[in-house]
Amino acid sequence: MSRVLVIGCGGVASVAIQKCCQASDVFAELCIASRTKSKCDALAAKLAGKTKTKVTTAQVDADHVDQVIDLIKSYKPDLVMNIALPYQDLTIMDACLACGVNYMDTANYEPEDTDDPKWRAIYEKRCKEEGFSAYFDYSWQWAYKEKFEKAGLTALLGCGFDPGVTQAYCAYAQKHEFDTIDTIDILDCNGGDHGYAFATNFNPEVNLREVSAPGSYWENGHWVEVPAMSIKREYNFDQVGEKDMYLLHHEEIESLAKNIPGVKRIRFFMTFGQSYLDHMRCLEDVGMLSTTPINFNGQEIVPIQFLKALLPDPASLGPRTKGKTNIG
Repeated sequence: MSRVLVIGCGGVASVAIQKCCQASDVFAELCIASRTKSKCDALAAKLAGKTKTKVTTAQVDADHVDQVIDLIKSYKPDLVMNIALPYQDLTIMDACLACGVNYMDTANYEPEDTDDPKWRAIYEKRCKEEGFSAYFDYSWQWAYKEKFEKAGLTALLGCGFDPGVTQAYCAYAQKHEFDTIDTIDILDCNGGDHGYAFATNFNPEVNLREVSAPGSYWENGHWVEVPAMSIKREYNFDQVGEKDMYLLHHEEIESLAKNIPGVKRIRFFMTFGQSYLDHMRCLEDVGMLSTTPINFNGQEIVPIQFLKALLPDPASLGPRTKGKTNIG
């Protein structure tokens, strides 16, 4: 029986929280916390009477480590589940270290303002050393490994489906099915239709930046980088059908390359319809995917954050989506 603090109440977090509450024998108590407490309260009200898990709510701005520390000290959880924005991974990890609490997340760290000159200088040096230039990589969080080991704490990174279940599949295959593994291809097919002309099935800022970043894959001990969406394949997905899929950089490639010795090539593909790609390219061409603030009518706005406000909330897509997903 455990007491868990969940930070985040968006589309992915809402699904994870409801799953936790279905396992009330494991998750005895759960606190939902986010910047907007009203969203947490609404989800708690939805769960009322449907679970034996004791659900409470709290407000926290996970951009500020002191606020996360105060909440952890107040709630005293056994585990902090970070299902917020990947920009907030490091502050939440710092808070867990300060309070002596175990940590878990679903997506790897990525700085919010990737156009900031100070950040670019640091990151371009790291990219040159690593040989690729994706916005996100695990080295930021892997630098915490020794800190968590010394503190006697566990930090589980990338515990969604991909990353998450995909690594578990590979680890199982390595341990029980194969003597050696030469190549790994991870295929992510979302065959669902939500009925909108354009929407993203998780946080638009993260989704659009991930897709528009250069693609990369691991081959013969080094990274190979390619222009965004430049490698396309077709695949007949079981119960979904023939789909176009494109090579992306994805975080589990890094952890698999690190933990499966001798693997010669690892790639990640995700399916996209032509309408999605047309919308995304148009938005990118007119600057709507930029993280650089601009002045509009005397007010500073970040284009991609403004776009996020215009797009459907990913948490609202589930009830209207029809179709199947196939990942493996």
